[in-house]
Amino acid sequence: MILVLLLSTFSLFIGVLSEEGLNPAIVNVGAIFSFNTINGKVAKVAMKAAEDDINSDPSVLGGRKLSIQLHDSNFSSFLGILGALQFMETDTVAIIGPQSSVMAHVLSNLANELQVPLLSFTALDPSLSPLQYPFFVQTAPNDEFQMTAIAEMVSYYSWSEVIAIFSDDDQSRNGIITLGDKLADRRCRISYKAALPPDPSAKRGDVLRELDKIQMMESRIIVLHSFSRTGLLVFEVAKSLGMMGKGYVWIASTSLSTVLDSLSPLKPEIANSIQGALTLRPHTPDSKRKRDFMSRWNQLSNGSIGFNPYGLYAYDTVWMIARAVRLLLDQGGKISFSNDTRLDGISGSTLNLSALNTFDGGKQLLSKILETNMTGLTGHVQFNQDRSLINPSYDIINAVGNGQRLVGYWSNYTGLSIVPPETLYSEKPNRSSSNQHLDKVVWPGGETARPRGWVFPNNGRELRIGIPRRVSYRDFVLLVNGTDKVQGYCIDVFLAAIKLLPYAFPYRFIPFGDGHKNPSYYELVNKIKSGVFDGVVGDIAIVTNRTRIVDFTLPYIESGLVVVAPVKKISSSAWSFARPFTPLMWAVTAAFFLIVGSVVWILEHRRNDEFRGPPKQQFVTILCYTASLTSFLTVQQLSSPIKGIDTLIGSNERIGFQVGSFTEGYLMEELNIPKSRLVPLGSPEEYALALERRNVAAVIDERPYVDLFLSEHCKFSVRGQEFTKSGWGFAFPRDSPLAIDMSTAILSLSENGELQKIHDRWLSKSACSSENSEDDIEQLDLKSFWGLFVICGIACMLALLVYFWLMFRKFSRLPPEELDTTSPSTSRSTRLQTFLSFVDEKVEKPKSSSKRKRESMSRNGYHINDESPHRSGRMDRNMSQNGDSWLTQ
Repeated sequence: MILVLLLSTFSLFIGVLSEEGLNPAIVNVGAIFSFNTINGKVAKVAMKAAEDDINSDPSVLGGRKLSIQLHDSNFSSFLGILGALQFMETDTVAIIGPQSSVMAHVLSNLANELQVPLLSFTALDPSLSPLQYPFFVQTAPNDEFQMTAIAEMVSYYSWSEVIAIFSDDDQSRNGIITLGDKLADRRCRISYKAALPPDPSAKRGDVLRELDKIQMMESRIIVLHSFSRTGLLVFEVAKSLGMMGKGYVWIASTSLSTVLDSLSPLKPEIANSIQGALTLRPHTPDSKRKRDFMSRWNQLSNGSIGFNPYGLYAYDTVWMIARAVRLLLDQGGKISFSNDTRLDGISGSTLNLSALNTFDGGKQLLSKILETNMTGLTGHVQFNQDRSLINPSYDIINAVGNGQRLVGYWSNYTGLSIVPPETLYSEKPNRSSSNQHLDKVVWPGGETARPRGWVFPNNGRELRIGIPRRVSYRDFVLLVNGTDKVQGYCIDVFLAAIKLLPYAFPYRFIPFGDGHKNPSYYELVNKIKSGVFDGVVGDIAIVTNRTRIVDFTLPYIESGLVVVAPVKKISSSAWSFARPFTPLMWAVTAAFFLIVGSVVWILEHRRNDEFRGPPKQQFVTILCYTASLTSFLTVQQLSSPIKGIDTLIGSNERIGFQVGSFTEGYLMEELNIPKSRLVPLGSPEEYALALERRNVAAVIDERPYVDLFLSEHCKFSVRGQEFTKSGWGFAFPRDSPLAIDMSTAILSLSENGELQKIHDRWLSKSACSSENSEDDIEQLDLKSFWGLFVICGIACMLALLVYFWLMFRKFSRLPPEELDTTSPSTSRSTRLQTFLSFVDEKVEKPKSSSKRKRESMSRNGYHINDESPHRSGRMDRNMSQNGDSWLTQ
């Protein structure tokens, strides 16, 4: 009986021990940091606070205790690896850290093998892929988002090139690679990368050597990505070299914000060296819990280190592990470890590798960590499908005086803003450029205006400006024989533009071409891409294939392809006026004119006052014909079978083009004109000769060249309209700020009238009359209109004869007593005056029959019932006259 009782007690004791092994009373968590760094010190304080808060609340881990074991790697990857191995021997469920991405790459492989989750809020290398390192979790926004924020700042301020200074370690190097990609998405680029030895190995000489190079370069936008120790050394050396003055822009990654936050108030030498710099700080929304924690900070740290946001991430990371452990246990999971059988066969080594245990519940714990959905000190904590924290955001800080100034925010949701990102999450995202805003910045040197961001390299080298060595149309670019002097329309525009730049522009012209024929302009522009030239000035057309390899300024003269062909002048004749209409149109117009005129005359003339007005009221009819005639004579004085580009496309005629221009390629590629039809011509004289001899039916060239050609060759004319629209500009390398500044200067020249003056000085000349343009108006003389005058005169005379014949016939039928012309003493002149009065007499409008009858009888002294023969005859006569009057109306 006693034996049975002992066996039962022993079995129960073994079961308890086994249960404690699967669900230990203490949950071990490791932490690997360099604890003499700013973030190491802050993390130590925050993790200890989180451990105390968790252990003070038994409900968090179900009565279990959390134990965080600290290991100081002291900047050493080797010591970091040793610390991780020690944790693996002591049944650690998770490790917080490491601090750097260099160690993270190594320890992640170890975590994968032993299935221990590795959580870091400082090793934020974007290349630490969850596919390659599934047990590594970044609990703060990784550097991809920080680099995106910097790229958007560069784009916001319209800068195109930056110089990157970074520590040559995994995190900084990969961060700069990401920055290059983000800048490229916005048509910006890193022009130079200055790599420094990894922190803390960088020395003053290393930094000085790189900054000396940077001083000689064009860009003044410098992005610094390193840990705080190297970063402060860079600023110190830059200050001594004068690189923290006017014109420079410094954008530092989050390491500088940790200095501003945790070392405040700054030492004077540090504050002076970073004046005007911009930096980023992880943004954490304001909350009561956050304020309460920050108020406890001095007590928690004993004043050893100032607070920064990475303390919040450290605190939340500990809580993240604790919640995941509780969920694992509540859902039936066990905390157990087993030996890796692969290590049992390793012998001949003093290393106790067999002590390394695999966490059996590691995958389940990792899954619970990634399912985290809590509100921590950093705000809402949740991972997306890419295992990145949702809603990453940063404060944008300006180092001013002995502290800092907030100038805005960046978030992955809305970009740059001046309001906290969390206030915008409820709105629809708007990443348009008009919705991006930052407050004013105090830049290095105390400037508040946006720095231009670049200067000419301080290496004594003049800019190499290529110019075409033209052999024709030298009014545009002319290299004076035997000298280095260059002149011409394009050169004068360039010289006028650089005078308006707010800085010196050292340059020298370098001719391109053999001097025997015009050079290929595509090859000339391509010399910029190959680095032979820093820019090209001349009659350079802005066309698609060139814009793919260079940037152009705004056009300083409009251009476009036009067709030039021989023309024959149409002689004027007496019947020129008949050309506006075809014979059929004239017949129809005349017929309708007679019909409508007759109807209007019959119905309106005798009683309508409008037809009795002065002649000027009828002048509108004359104007209609005059407008039609003028339009015809304006545009139809030159004749040619070629009406424009469509005529040439539809024919098999040969077409001339200027050697070296883009015209040949355009006609072949865009209009599908065979090369066999295209004839290269090298000068205006060749144009004229080929056209006169009919070697070509037409020449196609740009409008400025054609205008000069027609100013001296009067037998040719532009046919049709320009069938392309473009212009001439100056070419510079892609993303060169010179293109923008020169465009601004050209716009100023246009606004102040100087551009037109230069044009008039070089291009406004003509040895021909205006007859070689189909837009000119021929001055017509009397012989062009005598036929019209004769017809008009005959028509008028016939109209007058008919009219006066009718009037005389009516006049002669009137009774003598009404005209009072029966007296023999009446002279012929009196009768003529009476006739003219009759002709001019206005016919009154008809009245009603009864009223007209009463008025007639009243004038003759009769009552209505008076039936005397005399009265009856008079009334009949009056009625007859009134009736006739009505009919004629």
